[in-house]
Amino acid sequence: MTPVRVVGGGPGGMLLAYLLARAGVPVTLLEAHRDFDRRFRGDSLHPWTLELLDELGLADELLRLPHFPARYFRFHTPAGTLTPADYGALDSRFPYVALMPQARFLDFLAAKAAELPAFELRTSARVSGLVEEHGVVTGVRVGDEELPASLVVGADGRFSKVRALAGLPARSLGAQTDILWFSLPRRPDDPPEADVDLYFGADHYVGLLGGPEDWQVGWSLPKGGFAAAREAGVEPIRSFLRTHVPWLADRADLLTDLRQTTLLSVDIARVDRWWRPGLLLIGDAAHVISPVGGNGILMALQDAVAAANRLVPALRAGGVHETDLIAVQADREAAIRTVQAQQVRTEQRVVKARQRDRAIAPPPALRWVFALPGVRARAARGNAYGPNPPALEPGVLAVRPTP
Repeated sequence: MTPVRVVGGGPGGMLLAYLLARAGVPVTLLEAHRDFDRRFRGDSLHPWTLELLDELGLADELLRLPHFPARYFRFHTPAGTLTPADYGALDSRFPYVALMPQARFLDFLAAKAAELPAFELRTSARVSGLVEEHGVVTGVRVGDEELPASLVVGADGRFSKVRALAGLPARSLGAQTDILWFSLPRRPDDPPEADVDLYFGADHYVGLLGGPEDWQVGWSLPKGGFAAAREAGVEPIRSFLRTHVPWLADRADLLTDLRQTTLLSVDIARVDRWWRPGLLLIGDAAHVISPVGGNGILMALQDAVAAANRLVPALRAGGVHETDLIAVQADREAAIRTVQAQQVRTEQRVVKARQRDRAIAPPPALRWVFALPGVRARAARGNAYGPNPPALEPGVLAVRPTP
């Protein structure tokens, strides 16, 4: 069988390649970088993800690696603290979000995939073109080499080269925020209840992600506001932390230069058609998810499961047809639209708050909503699993891992 060529070693591409190899389908994962040892801005492994990995026999080993189990998601506002989600209320073996550096997760999954004879990983493999015959994508070019493919899967992120080569443009839905990310050290006396928290103030908010050794801190900017932030320097960020996150005030001065930060240009975008004959887009290549809510990795991994459910039977039967690719998009599009619509509404509230010179914060009425019995648990379930979460179809996997 001609291999499937998965382009991009992010979470969605890595999981799909692993699932195909577990099913005995020859697959090559083409990763543009030489390894996964770089800073990603998404470290959240939701309960759905951990349950899937448990089904695959991988969760226990993965969770022996350093990680931080986050039970709560909180909003800290000028009027007080809200707790929209309590993952501890979930009926799950994993009632938390595991915060683990994405590079560590990818290294783990790549090592497990490498144990499967149908899997090949090629690093420093930059795709430069698509091979086509009569309008059907039949392979990819890596440098001067042509690699034939039974299917090309673009899983190469928000700036997808495969998407551009395929002529499948993404339509922006109107993100209005950028984020500057940096890290500060974790200390033993930090608040034990700090997990995944948002701190709101005038014109800005800060997002915190807990980790085993540090805090990932994201400071919001108006879209396109980096030039003004660069001129102002780090003091406005340090001042915000001292005022709104006072328990981090003792280390705010460790941020001394904006070169310690990474700019994440937030986007919410979607490709109208995720496929062409011989080619499929998944994850951020098909739909860019804002970091609000930490759903990006979850959506990409769920795309991979939905794709495996459709592609494995088709490949075993002799080949992937357009109807299979249409079905993958149909299986996932409603969930993506729901998540992105929620994120667009959040962006619109942020813009209105800035225009009215008010603190950026959730509506006050949410205080009463989240006080109602069961609301936190339902909200946690919605975030933990996403809308219409796919389940791995029985019979997709043909090879079990060696204990």
